[in-house]
Amino acid sequence: MLQKIGIPKQLGWGFLGVLIFMMGDGLEQGWLSPFLIENGLTVQQSASIFTVYGISLAIASWFSGVCLEAFGAKRTMFMGLLFYIIGTAGFIAFGFEQLNLPVMYITYVIKGLGYPLFAYSFLTWVIYRTPQKKLSTAVGWFWIAYCCGMFVFGAWYSSYAIKAFGYINTLWSSIFWVCLGAFFALVMNRDRFEKKKVSKEDTANELLKGVTILVKNPRVLTGGVIRIINSIGTYGFPVFLPMHMAQHGISTNVWLQIWGTIFLGNILFNLIFGIIGDKFGWKNTVIWFGGVGCGIFTVLLYYTPVLFSGNLLIVSIVGFIWGGLLAGYVPIGAIVPTVAGKDKGAAMSVLNLAAGLSAFVGPALAWMFIGLVGAEGVVWIFAALYFASAVMTKFIQVPEEKAIKAASKYAS
Repeated sequence: MLQKIGIPKQLGWGFLGVLIFMMGDGLEQGWLSPFLIENGLTVQQSASIFTVYGISLAIASWFSGVCLEAFGAKRTMFMGLLFYIIGTAGFIAFGFEQLNLPVMYITYVIKGLGYPLFAYSFLTWVIYRTPQKKLSTAVGWFWIAYCCGMFVFGAWYSSYAIKAFGYINTLWSSIFWVCLGAFFALVMNRDRFEKKKVSKEDTANELLKGVTILVKNPRVLTGGVIRIINSIGTYGFPVFLPMHMAQHGISTNVWLQIWGTIFLGNILFNLIFGIIGDKFGWKNTVIWFGGVGCGIFTVLLYYTPVLFSGNLLIVSIVGFIWGGLLAGYVPIGAIVPTVAGKDKGAAMSVLNLAAGLSAFVGPALAWMFIGLVGAEGVVWIFAALYFASAVMTKFIQVPEEKAIKAASKYAS
């Protein structure tokens, strides 16, 4: 059954584990910034916490793919679990309760090393274990599990848990959820990833491939930049959009439910665009649905509550479409490993690094520009970057295009 819908059957428990792990990891994303601001931090200080968090995500994301090859999948994922538990416990006990900014920086950095090592290592595992004809679909299923956990179940759970348990206890409960997810992904999942038998010197070279491939293969670099742009709204919007919504009558708890609805659209279309990518063309899907579509609906998501006085139905519909269009970037996860040839692990490290950097770039753009151009200006910057990603995708040549071009040249 799993094989028929595009999920490698030997990794089925791993997909469930990622979903539950990411639910625990993402449960505070939609409300942490407004909570910190309500308790005395400025928008810029709140954004700076998410910015340093994004730096650690980027570092862990870069190492995840090649670490999997060098050390094995389950060991790398277990390291991610430990980083998450240590960072989260320290953040809550010593930073969050006292609003101690330096401690929050340090512990959130440690926490940020967690989920990339766990989730993105599993994604690389999926890349290696899936036939190419089903690759885009399998990648789509991964992002369904990832987004369903982090952005939908995490947000919906928080909207009720905050009322029932309070903010701090809701954060503590995240440790239970990530441990449960790790149980399914590491214990129930029986598949084995055969790591390469390499020396310490070869291990270092394997890690360095995540950098050298950027010079050797510019198409991989371009794909990484596109992947960064893909998620800038995902990580940048929570820094300032909840306050914008509140100005138009949408409270934090209601916003959490809207945020969950937005990524419900993303989940549904992750699979759809994975399939469309395999049929309609990977590049066409990224260009028209990802880049152009997200650019248009990024702007609409900001102006809808203004024009319609915070109408929940209309805001939710526009958000649902925006979340769905984000999934138009799913085929980039198939494009980049394909153009990388035999260096798939290094290519996935670049993509994973890019995904982590988006968690840095989104909040960093808000932090740098919100004081100059306001929330409205930041939204237009995000939209411009989405449009730019469509142009960049146009110039990535996949092997099939190169073969066609070579054949045409020979025929002429």
